[in-house]
Amino acid sequence: MKKIAIVGLGIMGKNHYRILKNMHDVELVGLCDIAKNDEYEEPFFTELNEMLDETKPDAVIIAAPTFLHRDIAIECANRQIDIFLEKPAAASVKDAEEILSVVSKANIKSCVGHIERFNPVVKSLISEIKDHEVLSISITRSGAFPERIADVGILTDLSVHDSDLIRFITQKDIVKSAVFKSQKIHKTHEDNAILAFELEGEVVGDITTNWLTPYRKRSIAVACRVDSNSKIKYFEADLISQTLKERINIDANSHTTRNCFIQRSDALHDELKTFVSYLKTNNRGDLASVEDSIITLEIANDS
Repeated sequence: MKKIAIVGLGIMGKNHYRILKNMHDVELVGLCDIAKNDEYEEPFFTELNEMLDETKPDAVIIAAPTFLHRDIAIECANRQIDIFLEKPAAASVKDAEEILSVVSKANIKSCVGHIERFNPVVKSLISEIKDHEVLSISITRSGAFPERIADVGILTDLSVHDSDLIRFITQKDIVKSAVFKSQKIHKTHEDNAILAFELEGEVVGDITTNWLTPYRKRSIAVACRVDSNSKIKYFEADLISQTLKERINIDANSHTTRNCFIQRSDALHDELKTFVSYLKTNNRGDLASVEDSIITLEIANDS
């Protein structure tokens, strides 16, 4: 039984709470936020150190605002407490690198919550293309502006999901990247961006993301082939409708469509289950590392 505490009871923190509360091998020992905005059975604290002193958790879920991640993570690391950081790891590359340095010296377990790695459609897509040569990958993530996002722009809030997914799906490192952005409706940050990538093996990728589209869109398109002599296959994943289509026998006038099987599951449950297993076995599985998050932050901030 692992003793886990949660810092930050906003939308994501409450989602973590809901799932962890129903996991049989977890004991929720403490909750922490600046104010109690709901009723909980577990001990509630408004001071981090007080919670850590009294509850002595094995691990802490850090779902507080991004600019607080650094200080919370370092305090936990100094106490030899394992951490799960909601993405991104920190508000800046510098802060994330400091977190990495401290957790490495403390030799604690750490990961970053890139939940899309556990999206059932992403899992199915990776399974479908595992023996294929990836030629290109294109991701779109857009929607209306969420008023709750005030401390970061779309690059830090959304594009980090997809720059991580591009590496995770293709299993290739990014060689070059270019970011084009604009600020149209957000008071202080960019709200519209296109990112272009060259990956190992001359694979190209791109991300289109914005808060200007009046509806939510989450899609991934991958062009690939089995070998250099075979025809191109094209996969289209819709992360909202949870569908995956394969386009084959492609020519100028026609193609054949196959609906791929999706094993339905709750992505956050799968991610937290993997985290609890990681605490017990040292096997990180598909969890993103702080190093992974630093790469996404470097891309988001290199503009």
